[in-house]
Amino acid sequence: MASSFPSMFVVILSLLLVFFSGSSRAQLSTTYYSKTCPNVLTKVKSAVQSAISKEKRAGAALLRLHFHDCFVNGCDGSVLLDDTTSFTGEKNANPNKNSARGFNVVDDIKTEVEKACPGVVSCADILAIAARDSVTILGGRSWNVKLGRRDATTASQSAANNGIPQPTSSLSTLISDFSNVGLSTKDMIALSGAHTIGQARCTSFRARIYNETNIDSSFATTRKNNCPSGSSGDDNLAPLDVQTPTTFDNNYFKNLVDKKGLLHSDQVLFDGGSTDSQVRTYSNNPSTFSADFAAAMIKMGDISPLTGSNGEIRKNCRKAN
Repeated sequence: MASSFPSMFVVILSLLLVFFSGSSRAQLSTTYYSKTCPNVLTKVKSAVQSAISKEKRAGAALLRLHFHDCFVNGCDGSVLLDDTTSFTGEKNANPNKNSARGFNVVDDIKTEVEKACPGVVSCADILAIAARDSVTILGGRSWNVKLGRRDATTASQSAANNGIPQPTSSLSTLISDFSNVGLSTKDMIALSGAHTIGQARCTSFRARIYNETNIDSSFATTRKNNCPSGSSGDDNLAPLDVQTPTTFDNNYFKNLVDKKGLLHSDQVLFDGGSTDSQVRTYSNNPSTFSADFAAAMIKMGDISPLTGSNGEIRKNCRKAN
């Protein structure tokens, strides 16, 4: 028995080393800033509330920034970086050019957070918190945001062009795009419900309202009034949710059942395919949608974060230190 003690000690020591090397990678935690920046959640929410009070669209813009950040090399704040001489960033990638907004709001939030806790809170984490706050301020369900992400020092326009789902995507392409970042079809449908707020540019739905048949005719006619069939009016806006465009609810899914999805990539979720039943469930059960959306947002926020000694804590969200 005594002779087995040294080998048992080695086993225990090995397990401890594995445990501590694993934990040193600093998993995300809802209490990450509880000692280093205890007021961060209050600071962010106050700034988001102020922005939404000035312009309701700000909430959708902040939520979308978090999406577009996480889908390109993980939730690392790379979407916020301006172009430099050494890299072309994501702001002018096709999915973001002339449409991504909210950068000034993020600057304002960062300024307030830096006053309270200089050099502590990452821009990537600010995006995650601001996305949650935008949803709750506009009427949606809250969730506990996991924190501890660090910021990327570079960005990739090509990765943004290839990674962010397109408004013209087919159902199979959407399923694949989400699967590529570890999100299920169920997550994809729930997260698409973010289109219960915000607006889209005419250029992203023109083909749908003029060429597609799985669309309510009066809805299409209304949208055509502000979106000409030619090349003019590309930047004219229409609400993604025709019923309650600035309230976070389940009307997006009711719209899909009524063939009033604005984007092609919206209506493919309810078009006689494998996702119809989940859309119908969400259209009838707002609490089920709210719960699944919150769970999917937490899961999306876990995509490839930079932790430990990787990345940095940016002083200015627009540029690396």
